[in-house]
Amino acid sequence: MLTGLRLVLVPVFLLALFSGDGHQTTSRIIAFAIFTVAVITDRLDGTLARNYGMVTEFGKLADPIADKALVGAALIGLSMLGDLPWWVTALILVREVGVTMLRFAVLRHGVIPASRGGKLKTLVQAVAIGLFVLPLSGAWLTAAWVVMALAIVLTVLTGVDYVVSAVRDFRGRPAGH
Repeated sequence: MLTGLRLVLVPVFLLALFSGDGHQTTSRIIAFAIFTVAVITDRLDGTLARNYGMVTEFGKLADPIADKALVGAALIGLSMLGDLPWWVTALILVREVGVTMLRFAVLRHGVIPASRGGKLKTLVQAVAIGLFVLPLSGAWLTAAWVVMALAIVLTVLTGVDYVVSAVRDFRGRPAGH
């Protein structure tokens, strides 16, 4: 249910983000609040599933897709508004789509769960994006860029890690499996 809620919040977030000219302080704060609720539901979803033994194959697959929909919508929206360079959005989205395709490609052999690095990447991306949604300037905007730079580094490193792990797992399988 929480994954579904997160998916429903994506268009609501975008409406708030683009309200008016896309740079109205009140609308940006509302967009930030919606984005924050969506991110918190992600954390809550995973915690509840693990603590109550409700982890499912569907959840392992649908949860990252909901995350990517939220992150993708936010990144594209921020780039359309001119608040984030398109190369940042492209880099992050290429990695996200690539890892999702990798997950689908190996699905018959089992689901690739999120790694610790992947979870850290998701958290740092969420903080960075949230900061960019807020109407920041000066030192606060500089801080947002520092967090975004860390998110970019984690995005690349964890993307490479997923590919290496998948190749290693695939090569380690007996023939015919």
